[in-house]
Amino acid sequence: MHNSNQISEKLDVKWHTLIGGFAGYMFDAMDIFLLAMAMPAIITDLAISPADGGLLATATMVGIGFSSIAIGWAADNFGRRKVLFWSLTSFGLLTMAIYFTNSWHQILILRFLAGLGLGGVWSIIVSYISETWPSHQRGRAASFVLSSFPVGAGVASFLAYLIIPQFGWHALFLTGGGSMLAAIYYLMFVPESEAWQRQKAKSDGAMTSVKDIFAPELARNTILATLVASCGLIGYWGASTWLPMFMIKERGLPANTAFMFFIVLNVGMFIGYNVFGYLADRIGRKKAVVISFLGTAITLPIYISMTDPTALLVMGPVYAFFTAFVGLMGSYLPDLFPTRIRTLGAGFCFNIGRGISAFAPFVMGFIAQKYSFATGIMICAGFFLLAGLTMLTLPNIDAQKASSGPKDL
Repeated sequence: MHNSNQISEKLDVKWHTLIGGFAGYMFDAMDIFLLAMAMPAIITDLAISPADGGLLATATMVGIGFSSIAIGWAADNFGRRKVLFWSLTSFGLLTMAIYFTNSWHQILILRFLAGLGLGGVWSIIVSYISETWPSHQRGRAASFVLSSFPVGAGVASFLAYLIIPQFGWHALFLTGGGSMLAAIYYLMFVPESEAWQRQKAKSDGAMTSVKDIFAPELARNTILATLVASCGLIGYWGASTWLPMFMIKERGLPANTAFMFFIVLNVGMFIGYNVFGYLADRIGRKKAVVISFLGTAITLPIYISMTDPTALLVMGPVYAFFTAFVGLMGSYLPDLFPTRIRTLGAGFCFNIGRGISAFAPFVMGFIAQKYSFATGIMICAGFFLLAGLTMLTLPNIDAQKASSGPKDL
């Protein structure tokens, strides 16, 4: 009877982790894409250049990069739950504060500060998944949770469609406060990770540090995984930040139509995340990540070369289907590291990658000024290809026995 209750409790924890993680990461994505959706209106209203607009996105990613080490360290030393709560709460409040701004400099500062909160969400959520879901289901669990990213992007697009024409771009950022709902859910329903608690008890209070992820047996994987994440995210953010502007300025779509096209594109992304999650559990997570990168590298140039609105509408979800690598890395990266440094390790690789990718929107904006948005976005395909080739040098974690993590229930 006692064992039956324990199994039931573990099942409840893993499902609450799944729901809370989905909501938390959805608001992470929504926060970032609120800026992308508002970008055309901000550039027009504040009379700034595309490169200056790109710097607003860059500031967010720089904040994420700065916070990745500090928040990963805090979560590994003081607990996943409380650190995630403050991450979700802080970026929600700072995004809402953009409503009160009236200059580019004010938005720039707030986006950087919001990025400091955003940096902890991905790494803590994927550590929770790794520590509550059995290995043979981990690919689909992580991919489902992180498929909330295109949902958040779609929600941001839909809110922009409803709010900007009626109330202006300032009002759009008030919706960022929704992340506090996810923070409250974690406080109410998701307990602290048992794996973290066991590891903390064994460590006798010893603190982890960033040098631990560069120990001789881990350094190679840490460096290569960071390079993979950097290349993939340079490609992703370089393309995604400017796709709405590309559709409006170079393909002649009305703003509202471009927003709706972006919603359809994110439907394709949501489907891709979950299909690739099942594929990862069938053929292995490493192979699935490589296929995702190579598929994105092939389909993005095809998508950008199209001029007919109907062709853009159809091809957008096909390209987005292959951008599932973010979800797949959420199941792959945590298992490269032991429990005691899992959040720090996975968060370092992914969020340092996000920090490095911070300059992609600015550089692509500069290229757009000199040449075209299509040229800048096309360059991103090369980074997807490089990420896929680098991924081949990393280990096949599915072929190894996990050093930690829950047993199959």
